[in-house]
Amino acid sequence: MEIVLYVEQKNFEKLKQKLFGDNIVSRANLLTHEASSFGRQGGFYIRVLGDEDECKRAIVLSKDLGVEVTGEERETVLAKLNEEGERSLEGFGGIFG
Repeated sequence: MEIVLYVEQKNFEKLKQKLFGDNIVSRANLLTHEASSFGRQGGFYIRVLGDEDECKRAIVLSKDLGVEVTGEERETVLAKLNEEGERSLEGFGGIFG
């Protein structure tokens, strides 16, 4: 399961600490990215890639600090993050042959 959260800059550190500090959510793959690279100013996207319990817990913890991103915005963010990940892997492939 994969979810995307959006959090304003003022709440970013607090939410990041809650997610990374939680025994359940911290088991998931968490990736943070500045929203400005997606054309949205003043915040961050957090991708949570994990099982259903980890993702549901992340949504609960983000209440009052961030929002779950859905629809076209979610798909755009995930596509760009996946593209960046693939480019990184290609770079490592060139280094390690």
